[in-house]
Amino acid sequence: MRRNIIAGNWKMYKTTQEAVQLAESLKKSISLVQDVEVVVCPPSTSLLSVYEVIKDSPIKLGAQNIYPEKEGAYTGEISPAMIKDVGCEFVIIGHSERRKYFHETDELINKKIKLALSIGLTPIVCVGETLEEREKGVAEDTVINQITNGLVGISQEDMLKIIIAYEPVWAIGTGKTATPDVADGMHLVIRTQLSKIYSSVVSDSISILYGGSVKPDNIDILMSQENIDGALVGGAALNSESFSRIVQFKK
Repeated sequence: MRRNIIAGNWKMYKTTQEAVQLAESLKKSISLVQDVEVVVCPPSTSLLSVYEVIKDSPIKLGAQNIYPEKEGAYTGEISPAMIKDVGCEFVIIGHSERRKYFHETDELINKKIKLALSIGLTPIVCVGETLEEREKGVAEDTVINQITNGLVGISQEDMLKIIIAYEPVWAIGTGKTATPDVADGMHLVIRTQLSKIYSSVVSDSISILYGGSVKPDNIDILMSQENIDGALVGGAALNSESFSRIVQFKK
């Protein structure tokens, strides 16, 4: 049975003090939630402080990025071992903002996925098309290529440890949301491609999250779709009340 997962990506928001306050509020408000795995991904400067707040709660810790080497002379970068050392169990890889602003390629993303898996981190691998790609009618091709190229050399056993997040790039931070049918349709495209690359066991077992202006007022209908297993939440994850409502979705 696929896991329901709600992950909050705090992006480049929240000082350490603000992050701790949000974590404390979330710890109180979602302590009784069942049948859903909750992950928060603060900025790297706040990871340890947030972990100290949530370590005895059902909330899990994730990072927003890693560098694809175990260690070395890479000034300003953070290795997978470093984020695991401060309590992370998850890491977001290939977010559309990393692809756009930092020019991350499928090859680089593939390397990050493999390294994260090698030390026991769960990758949340992001894929998705831009508005231009959707308008050109190549949205599905774009996502299929990201899936295929990003997962090169990853075994079926390791694939079962990965979470996929579909982000229609045109819906991130814009207030626009893919209709439930459109979102579910792309999730099905992803499952179909995973079945072709691996097997129906993998495609039926992988949790695929939707990420694109997820809010309290659309989470219920999104989660009622057959192929949507959760959400990667951006702006609404920065507020305890809104994120708690998302976590407590109703199918």
